[in-house]
Amino acid sequence: MTPRPARPRLLWLIAPLALLAACGEPSDRRAEEAPAEAEPSAQEALQLTPVGFDALPGWTSDDFEGALQALRRSCGRLKAQPADRALSGDALSLTAGDFGPACGALPDEAAAADPATVRAYFEAHFHPFAARDAADDDDVGLITGYFEAELTGAREPGDGFETPIYAAPGDLITADLGRFDQDLAGTRLVGRVEDGAFVPYPDRRSIEAGMLANRDLELLWIDDPVDVFLLQVQGSGRVVLPDGEVVRVGFAAHNGRPYRSIGRVLIERGELAPHAASWDGIRGWIDRNPARAAELFAENPRFVFFRLLETDADGPIGAQGVPLTPGRSLAVDRRFIPLGLPIWLDSSMPGEDGAPLRRLMVAQDVGGAIKGPVRGDFFWGYGDEALAQAGRMKSPGRFFLLAPKPAAERIAAAAPGS
Repeated sequence: MTPRPARPRLLWLIAPLALLAACGEPSDRRAEEAPAEAEPSAQEALQLTPVGFDALPGWTSDDFEGALQALRRSCGRLKAQPADRALSGDALSLTAGDFGPACGALPDEAAAADPATVRAYFEAHFHPFAARDAADDDDVGLITGYFEAELTGAREPGDGFETPIYAAPGDLITADLGRFDQDLAGTRLVGRVEDGAFVPYPDRRSIEAGMLANRDLELLWIDDPVDVFLLQVQGSGRVVLPDGEVVRVGFAAHNGRPYRSIGRVLIERGELAPHAASWDGIRGWIDRNPARAAELFAENPRFVFFRLLETDADGPIGAQGVPLTPGRSLAVDRRFIPLGLPIWLDSSMPGEDGAPLRRLMVAQDVGGAIKGPVRGDFFWGYGDEALAQAGRMKSPGRFFLLAPKPAAERIAAAAPGS
C-alpha cells in the first residue's frame, strides 16, 4: 500500500472571516457564486476623482513583481471580447475596447523585471482616480484576505478517504426570472423539476445523507469531512493525492439554499461565547464533539458543487475566468469595478501593527460578502503563510482605480465638480 503523505497544516488557521458573520466579521465565502448583477442602490455609489500618479502612496516603491502577469491574464480575456462590449462597473462605463491600447503594449517578460519600465508603462496607458463611497462620503473601506485551500484526497474511496466532493448534478436548474419578467432582472432561483413543478433543490442534510449516491458525481474522495465543509466555504482548492499529484477543483454551482454560519449556531446554542467563536474555537468544539459535527454542518443548508480545473493552471480560477496571482489578484464588487481593472491598493499588512501594504492589484474575482465601492479581498495564494495572512487580514484600505486612457477623459468629465 502506498504510504499516505503527511497531512498538511490546513484551514484551521483561517480566522472568523469565512465563517462567523455572527461575530461582526465579514463572511467572505468563496463558495458563493457571484451575486446576480444589480443596479447600485441610491444609498451607495462609486465617486471618482482624477489624481496624478504622485498621489498614489508608495507608487515609486512597488517592485511590481507579478503585477504584469496578472494584467496579462486579464488582457487575454478582454481581447477575446467584442470591443464595444460594456463591462460591469457602471461608474466607469468601460468597454473591452478601452483596454485595447494598454493590452497591446504590454512589456515583454524581460522588461517586466524592471520596476521602472513597468511603472512607465502604467503611467503611459492608464490614469488614476481616487475612489470614494458616496453613501457615507468615505474613501476608506475594508480589505480582507482569502486563500486557496489544500486538502488530502484520492480518486477512489477507501483507506480513510470517505467524503466525496461532488460535481453539479444534471437535475440542478438555475432559473433566470428576468427572462420572464423584466422587473425581475438579475433574480435567479435554483431548484429542480419534480412531478412537473419547479421546486427548491434539496439541502445539505439531504445531500449528505446520500441522495446523490450512485449517480457517478463523485469527483474525488477526501480524508476529512471538515476539510470538505471548509472547501465549500472557500470555493476552490488543491487536493493532494497519495502519489503527490495535485488536482485543482473550483466552484461549479450551489443548491440555492441560504448560507448560515456554524459559528452563529454555536453562539445561539450557548456552546461557544462570541469571543471564543474563532475557527480555533469551532475546531476545538468539533474535536470534543466528533459525533455531532455532521449535525452542526447540516445547520448550513447551502451545499456547493465543484469542477476539476486544468492541472497546469497556475492558480485557482477567479470570476474573470483567469488564474489568480498571489499578492496581485483582488476580489471586488463588480457592480462598481469591472474585472480586469488595475487598482492601486493603499492598506496595511494583517495584524495590529501591520506595515503599509501598498501595491498594484488587478480586479479578477468576486465574493459573496464583497459589497460596496471600496471593498476588497486580497488573494494570498496557498500554503501555511497564505492561510495565516488571510485569516488575520481585516485592514482599512483605499482604492485608486487605474482607468485605461481611452476612457479616462470621459470618466473625468463625469466626475463631480468637473
